[in-house]
Amino acid sequence: MVTSTQARRLTGYAHGGGCACKIPPGELETVVSGLLGESAPRGPGELLVGLDDGDDAAVVRISGGVAIVATADFFTPVVDDAYDWGRIAVANALSDVYAMGGAPVVGINLLAWPRDVLPMELAAEVLRGGLAVAREAGCHVAGGHSVDDPEPKYGMAVTGIADPDRLMRNDAGVAGVPLTLTKPLGLGVLNSRHKRTGEVFPQAVAAMTELNRAAAEAALAAGVVCATDVTGFGLLGHLHKLARASGLTARIDAAAVPYLEGARDALAAGHVSGGTRRNLDWVRPHLVAAGVGEDELLLLADAQTSGGLLVAGELPGHPVIGELLAAHGDGTTVLVG
Repeated sequence: MVTSTQARRLTGYAHGGGCACKIPPGELETVVSGLLGESAPRGPGELLVGLDDGDDAAVVRISGGVAIVATADFFTPVVDDAYDWGRIAVANALSDVYAMGGAPVVGINLLAWPRDVLPMELAAEVLRGGLAVAREAGCHVAGGHSVDDPEPKYGMAVTGIADPDRLMRNDAGVAGVPLTLTKPLGLGVLNSRHKRTGEVFPQAVAAMTELNRAAAEAALAAGVVCATDVTGFGLLGHLHKLARASGLTARIDAAAVPYLEGARDALAAGHVSGGTRRNLDWVRPHLVAAGVGEDELLLLADAQTSGGLLVAGELPGHPVIGELLAAHGDGTTVLVG
């Protein structure tokens, strides 16, 4: 078995790491803007959630009172251990289904690999890690697609099912409802420190490989109708999208937001990704943060990989970090204090 003790560091073969490599949200919205408003094609199914509000996954209602939830997610190595990278990538891909209130059914591997540079045994470890998490989730894995690529990438296309009348969407927020966060922040700065120094942070790996299944089930049981997961656009970016889609303003209590051990030390040492800085730049025109310093805002915008759920509602055992408010009417979507 090939383990993390191999001489080659996987993160050294990537220009960035994990969800911090996402195309910046503002650029992405410009790219897909021309795809909005298309008339529905002829064929089976009714599109319930598509591109319009940039939700976590697409949802199509089919016959029998069932909705199909479809998503795809892949990224460059976020850790050096091949098996753990596979686990993290699949937990992250499954999260989009959970964030919509669905249950994953089948996943298809997506693998890009520099076959003349890195041994295929390492690729097998990545796939083995992904399979382990899919099995934990009760999700079938059935084949996939691979390409020879100078930069390693891995993820999964996932199809799930949901009750079309019990979806959790990012455009269904209601003023006066509290906001709950189900995983601590700080994954981005810890992953950046790992990439630069080789230090291993078990608390970050544990958080990234934890499925969002239990949190999603608790949210559905509580009657939650609005949620999103917190990944590459950071808490501020995903909250901005949720508030904008719902026509509201969100307030965050910065002191209530939990962080992983070592996150603040990593920030102080300068381990901030370009993706995190781009997140904050994107949200800043819509942000009011009186009395909150730049370092705190960078942590709130930290690009997460396989982060938790941001839920409009209270979930036992998880911290309430703010609330949804009526729209301010001046373009402000996020207040931080």
